[in-house]
Amino acid sequence: MTTHTVHTTCPSPLGELLLTGEESGGLLTLVSLALPGQRGAPAVRAESRDDRAFAEARRQLDAYFAGRLTRFSLPLAPAGTPFQQRVWGALDDIPYGTTAGYGELAARLGVPRAEIRTVGRALGANPVLLVRPCHRVIGADGSMRGYAGGVERKVWLLTHEGALQPTLL
Repeated sequence: MTTHTVHTTCPSPLGELLLTGEESGGLLTLVSLALPGQRGAPAVRAESRDDRAFAEARRQLDAYFAGRLTRFSLPLAPAGTPFQQRVWGALDDIPYGTTAGYGELAARLGVPRAEIRTVGRALGANPVLLVRPCHRVIGADGSMRGYAGGVERKVWLLTHEGALQPTLL
């Protein structure tokens, strides 16, 4: 069976999202979800655009941004090392509307305190932002650490999910 790399874009409150995936036999596996201006976002070719292949992903993203979806259920195939895959898998255990500290996540994974930065690096390499919710990982003191999509978007996502209170300007 032939596999094709395809992509689409999806409007969102965070800007135009870029979704890439592998399609085979009419089934799509999500490989990447990138935010506008995100470092490391994949390059795509215009001829690989296939909006229909991403119908379910778009439906779930729309429901998430409308506040009707708290957990994604999409087939994923992000490329990464076995350690990165382990860290990204652990993100699925951080419930919607909550946060976890880097140290807490490292402890769950059995990573020694001296190696917490390796967890942070793996989070920074997460290719499926939002779907694998690395935005829910914060500093032990509650501070917003790095986020590949930008810290302001991390704050927006956590506020949207109810983990942070909105601030008045």
